[in-house]
Amino acid sequence: MAWFAYFPGLVCRTDGQVKQIVGASLNTQAPDSLRTNFVASDPPAHFATLYRNIFLHGAHVIKLGPNNGSNNDAAAIEAIAAWWRGLQVGGGIAGENADWWIERGAERVIVTSWLFPHAKFSLDRLKQLEAAVGKDAIVVDVSCKRAEYRWVVSMDTWQTLTEMEVNEESLKILSEYCSEFLVHAADVEGLCQGIDEDLEHKLGEWCTIPCTYAGGCVYFRPRPRLSNGKVDMTFGSALGIFGGTRVKFADAVEWNRIHGGSATFSCLYFQASVFSADVFESMSPFGRCCGGWSGM
Repeated sequence: MAWFAYFPGLVCRTDGQVKQIVGASLNTQAPDSLRTNFVASDPPAHFATLYRNIFLHGAHVIKLGPNNGSNNDAAAIEAIAAWWRGLQVGGGIAGENADWWIERGAERVIVTSWLFPHAKFSLDRLKQLEAAVGKDAIVVDVSCKRAEYRWVVSMDTWQTLTEMEVNEESLKILSEYCSEFLVHAADVEGLCQGIDEDLEHKLGEWCTIPCTYAGGCVYFRPRPRLSNGKVDMTFGSALGIFGGTRVKFADAVEWNRIHGGSATFSCLYFQASVFSADVFESMSPFGRCCGGWSGM
């Protein structure tokens, strides 16, 4: 079983803007502490159109910021209107509004916090969501933080640890009701210091459905397989279209064209491109580190 080189770009939005952020700096109590690697001058539809033009499916539009306000919703609507049934939408998704986003043109919805009332996992809520939009339209975000030799699902913009660990048992339960996992390694997100290689390796062992890893990937070179082809990976701040100097957008598209065997890509997420996690060279204790490609 193997999923090749899907290509999400990660769109992190605060106040309707497309941004690349340092995940660990998110703090709703101190919004001024947010650290950004990139703030786009182009509107959301610009990136959505870019992905549409190369038939890139599944990119993620993540609405971040205080209360996911009207500016964020308007920005997300603008993006999915530009690439109908091409983008996944996350941020404030719940059983009550998931079908609204699907009807507006989202390919899938991404959900985390709503599944964890008071930081406790609710299987009933996940079943409710499946009943509302169907398994194929659900991506469960199990973004997590390290706790010694385990990983704990984090919610509320990665500020609150839940009672759920990311492990084989929990992923098996979740996979019954969703079609894909999204996993941010919150400790390394946006730092450009390499991935959490241990987590990526374990995801390859545990996942039985497509899984996309995000966090710290900035180096693009062939390497032996780490995840047995089961885990795709995103470039965010490293990508040229998001102000990065490590990976060219054109090279990323070409890699996917050659290795994906299809013009259909998965996961846009305005964080950058998603590639098979097995193609990156490890340069740090957490995994892949900086390379030297530049430009768009």
